[in-house]
Amino acid sequence: MISFITRYFSSIWSLISWPFRAIWRVIARIFPSREFTVMDTPNGNVYTYQQSSFWRFTRFCGKIGLVIWATWSTYVFIYHRPMLQKRTAQLEEMRATHDRHMADLQTYLNKFNELTRNLNVTDDKILHAEKLTDAQKEELLNNRLKTWGELDFLRTRLTEMFTNADYAPEYTKMAELSAEYEIVRAENEALRKQSDQIAENVQAIAEADAKIVDVVSKMTNENVDDLRKNIKRISATIASLGLNEKTLVEKANKYSSPTVGAAFNPMEMNKTLDPKYQKLADGLELWNGLAKLARILPMGAPVKSLNVTSNYGMRKDPFTGKQKQHRGIDFAGKIGTELMAVAPGRVISAGERVGYGLTVEIDHGLGFTTLYAHLSKATVARGDWVRPGTVVGLGGSSGRSTGPHLHYEIRYKGDPFNPSKFVKE
Repeated sequence: MISFITRYFSSIWSLISWPFRAIWRVIARIFPSREFTVMDTPNGNVYTYQQSSFWRFTRFCGKIGLVIWATWSTYVFIYHRPMLQKRTAQLEEMRATHDRHMADLQTYLNKFNELTRNLNVTDDKILHAEKLTDAQKEELLNNRLKTWGELDFLRTRLTEMFTNADYAPEYTKMAELSAEYEIVRAENEALRKQSDQIAENVQAIAEADAKIVDVVSKMTNENVDDLRKNIKRISATIASLGLNEKTLVEKANKYSSPTVGAAFNPMEMNKTLDPKYQKLADGLELWNGLAKLARILPMGAPVKSLNVTSNYGMRKDPFTGKQKQHRGIDFAGKIGTELMAVAPGRVISAGERVGYGLTVEIDHGLGFTTLYAHLSKATVARGDWVRPGTVVGLGGSSGRSTGPHLHYEIRYKGDPFNPSKFVKE
């Protein structure tokens, strides 16, 4: 070891300083010494200056230190300063909240002492109430109850202060605490009176509701009976078509058009309610369906004079003399006789048809249509909406006809049926 040191190093100091000298050689290589010349042009002098490696390295370190200081200062200013300000504001807010809590606590303590003193005075008066009247005794008892109520109210506030983390101070004066208690008590009294009034109103509403339900149910039943009389005469006919009252009512409630109005939505009542409400809803649904059905079904005469010349069914064909099915009813009439729609609907055809001549066919809904044949003139066009009594054409003798008359058919889903029960008034 000693031979190694004496071989490469002249002394112990050179060994110790070797790392530093190696580092310095690197620094000197990076920052070599420089010379620069400055000319003093007016005087013609030339000056030469030399910057050593140490000077250049020191200046570089100074610049690096300045950059680091500026960066750190900027970081502290941008990030830490607002955080410090926020923490300072929070601390001030907590101090202010603490001060308000202490003020509230002092207020509650003063109020507690006052209520305790009043309670003791009241108890003393009650104990020595030998000469007091009943009214005075009752007043003392009421004051005692009021004081106990205020103490209970105060205890609630104190409990909230010590147990609720989000408690916010409310009072700075004893008068405010007393006023709050009085307000709450007055509100309770008002709510009690309001509750009694509501109970009375509910009873009155229940009685009025029962009367209304009874009246509406009675009116509905009476109207249903009247409407059933109107369609009773066609019950056999609709039965032959595979229909019944229930089916027709359901279809009528679902049907809508510009002439009969919108569809009717059935009402489903809550099963927990009185069954009378569902019964009333069913009655209204039946009444609406029958009323709508009375408007939709093509019941009535298409001409003013009911002079039937040929009924529905088998008859002798006027042209061939053979038995043939007659698909409608023939009404006698002159050319130009006004022919009227018997129910609201929409014209689905108005023009020539083989054998029928000039015809008008009207769709009334629910599968029912009416057809007017052998006309001399059609006064409506395809797509027109008609109402009962609207003149749809004039009587004539067009098509396969032996003379002026109206051939009238009622069809269900395109198939004609005996319309005699529908035509009779």
